[in-house]
Order: sequence, then C-alpha cells, then structure tokens
Amino acid sequence: MASKVLRAVVLGPPGSGKGTVCERIARSFGLQHLSSGQFLRESLGRGGEVGILAKQYLERGLLVPDHVITRVMMTELEKRRAEHWLLDGFPRTLGQAEALDRICELDLVISLNIPFETLKDRLSARWIHPASGRVYNMEFNPPHVHGIDDLTGEPLVQREDDKPEAVAARLRKYKDAAKPVIELYKSRGILHSFSGTETNKIWPYVYALLSNKIPPLHSEEEN
Repeated sequence: MASKVLRAVVLGPPGSGKGTVCERIARSFGLQHLSSGQFLRESLGRGGEVGILAKQYLERGLLVPDHVITRVMMTELEKRRAEHWLLDGFPRTLGQAEALDRICELDLVISLNIPFETLKDRLSARWIHPASGRVYNMEFNPPHVHGIDDLTGEPLVQREDDKPEAVAARLRKYKDAAKPVIELYKSRGILHSFSGTETNKIWPYVYALLSNKIPPLHSEEEN
C-alpha cells in the first residue's frame, strides 16, 4: 500500500459502467468501493431519521434530495478517514462536491464519457433486483432465468426511469447537474476523462492511471 491515503471518485452518467469500473479498481488496488446507492439502501433498511426521510421521497417516485444523500455519505466517510476509498455515485452535484471538500481532499477524479446512444441502449435493457441493487443487462449480462435474480430467485424489475421514454430526460438531467462538478475538478487538475463504448476497452487506460498513484495488488490480466 502507498503510505498516503488515496481518495478517488468515478463520475459517469447512468449506464456508463461506473459500477463495473469501480469494482475492478477496488479489486486491483485494494481501495474500498463506496457506493452512494448501497449506503442509501442500508440507511433505508436501518430506519433512523435519514432513512425515513429518504424513504418518503422514494415512495413518491422522487429523487432523494442533495441534503439527504450528503448526510448519508458524510456519516459513512467520517468513519473512513484513515482508509483508501473510491466513491461511486457521489458527488453528483456541485453542492455535494462542496460538502465533500469540507471533509477531505480528493487525489483523483475519473470521468467516463459514453455516447448518448450507447447509454440509451444500455439503460433500456437494464433490469434490477431492488433489495440488493444487483443490475442485469438483458443483452450482455442477462440473469440465468429470464426476469429472476440469480442469487435469491426473486423477480427483477425495470426502474421507471430506465424505460426508454424516460431515459433521454434522465441523461439530460445528469449532464446538467454534473457539468459544474466536472469543471470544478478539471480546474484543480485532478480530472481524468476516458471515452468509449466498451468498459473492457476503457479499463486498461484507467488501470495505467491508477498504477501511477498506488501499487496494484493484482495485474490487469487478472481482471
């Protein structure tokens, strides 16, 4: 492990392969993969003030607002001050980025740039297992049994905002919110952008970048 604690973020629109890239980085470099979606699900499961607040928005089909997500993430990050980590799904807005600034200094921000049509196709083919957040793609990562989660045997659902008619508006909304975040990190010289349509083709470049910052635990070929 490098002596300095490494703090990194992966930014990318829905369907960009952020989760896959984060899992590979975590496995190759020993960084903790901290997913805002996972922490939110855990918060809902525990109840408590923030969990109850988040649930009220989700039950009405609304996005959980900045201040709720920020509280969930700040609580989790405070527990990990001495650890290497990689953030997935946070920060999504300038307000969240500013809150993150107050508790730590980022070393590295990876931005995934995927063409609009590719994102649209991926999201429209995406089904999820709500309880765990496991994601399936009917084209390149289908479940063993159609419509059923591999591990639990429970039914999969398609999120309302993954349905084709909702995808374009969702991607536009992401782009508008993410633009000032990307500009902020670009101005600090810590933003590294990777473009492409396939995660497997982007990954070697991401791996090379991280290898200059922290010694890998596993070689690229093992991923």
